[in-house]
Amino acid sequence: MTTTLSKPRSTLLISAAILVLIGAAGWALTNHKAGAAAPPSTVGNAISVSTATVKQEDVPMYLSGVGTVTSNASVTVKARIDGQLDKVGFVEGQDVKAGQLLAQLDPRTLQAQLEQAIAQKAKDAAQLANAKLDLQRYTTLVQQDAATQQTLDAQRAQVTQLQAAVQSDDAQINYAKVQLSFTSILAPISGRVGARLVDPGNIVHAADTNGLVVINQIDPIAVVFTLPEESFQSINTALHSSQKPLSVHAYARNSSTMLSQGNLTLLNNQIDTTSGTVQLKGMFQNSSHVLWPGQYVNVRLVLGDRKQALTVPAAVVQRSQDGTYAYVVNADSTVQIQPIQVANIQDGIAVIDKGLNAGQRVVVDGQYKLKPGIKVVEDAAAIGTGNASSAAAKGTTAGASK
Repeated sequence: MTTTLSKPRSTLLISAAILVLIGAAGWALTNHKAGAAAPPSTVGNAISVSTATVKQEDVPMYLSGVGTVTSNASVTVKARIDGQLDKVGFVEGQDVKAGQLLAQLDPRTLQAQLEQAIAQKAKDAAQLANAKLDLQRYTTLVQQDAATQQTLDAQRAQVTQLQAAVQSDDAQINYAKVQLSFTSILAPISGRVGARLVDPGNIVHAADTNGLVVINQIDPIAVVFTLPEESFQSINTALHSSQKPLSVHAYARNSSTMLSQGNLTLLNNQIDTTSGTVQLKGMFQNSSHVLWPGQYVNVRLVLGDRKQALTVPAAVVQRSQDGTYAYVVNADSTVQIQPIQVANIQDGIAVIDKGLNAGQRVVVDGQYKLKPGIKVVEDAAAIGTGNASSAAAKGTTAGASK
């Protein structure tokens, strides 16, 4: 009887011991995992984050678009008369000045016509001088009743006729000189010439469509770009409120490098209804030729400056179903959620309309670890990285300035 009762009791003791061991193992495993899952960025009870200070500064406001570089003026140089091309006075791809000789046609035929007109004038001038002398004689004879009035009137008409002939000769001489000047083809504008379209020795005609060469004016140079029609009112307001032309910046398509800065010269007089855009043109000084006709560029039209705007890095702005907010660091190093109103975000900088004050500390990185009331500490690694980046940027700027 005793043996029968002891067996269940020993079984219970063994089961209890097993349960205790399982519980101890589970507790040890749980503590181990909790220790491994503890965030490495905590310092004591504080969460390590990166912060920035709310700044108050002037911020340029601009609109962005894509533009095409076009020559300020383009001229296809053509012959104005028919003739043989004797020589070319330019090198392909060179810069030329207005009035520079580009080509010379054979002038001999027109030179002969000019000399013929000069000779005809000399002949008519001699006849006019003789007619004037005859007019004086007939005037005297009429006074002495030795000639009739009809003879005097006829001589006076002949003098007038010869004077008109001399005037016609002058016109012929001027015309011949103009025609002769067309044998020397001069550059109508300053700019850069392209490829030579006709070689010396060929006969050129005034009716030729291709011309001799094309000159593009590339200094100054223009950039034509478009913006959505919704931007028209902002552009129009900025134009009327500014006493100087709006600034236009041209950037390379594949980088953030600014190529040149110019001024807005055209806001087109209508909106393109097919594309819903308005066309604009900026003019740029281009002495270093960083802009080239046909080049695509990114364009920024600066509408003005937002004076003393509150700015934070764009990473500060967080979004939820209730709107935008930021984590603000209090004086006791705890954080709180602050609803904010963002005016716009450009170049990694957010302009804040409401919700923040200048000098406040806000969290830039590490928001996913935060809850209101949690204590934070500045991430030392982030500070080091920021200082290194700042030093590198200063070094780059200094190198560029040299």
